[in-house]
Amino acid sequence: MPDFTADSPTPVYVRAADYLTALIRSGELAPGSRLTPERELASNLGVSYDTIRRMTALLRERGLIVTVHGRGTYVSDPLPP
Repeated sequence: MPDFTADSPTPVYVRAADYLTALIRSGELAPGSRLTPERELASNLGVSYDTIRRMTALLRERGLIVTVHGRGTYVSDPLPP
């Protein structure tokens, strides 16, 4: 797991998004799979809930995830190039 301490000039939410991007690209998070709920993900990564909200917004912009209101957040299927 990456280090999300304040020692880097890159914002934490970008580093968290890059971490999940790597998991998606490696196949560890397969297309169509559901992500852990945001509050649980924040706890697992040791970051704030707001950081996770910004991270998921960035991943949606990248086309890597989709959120279905009331159902959850899923890895996009198919993944963008």
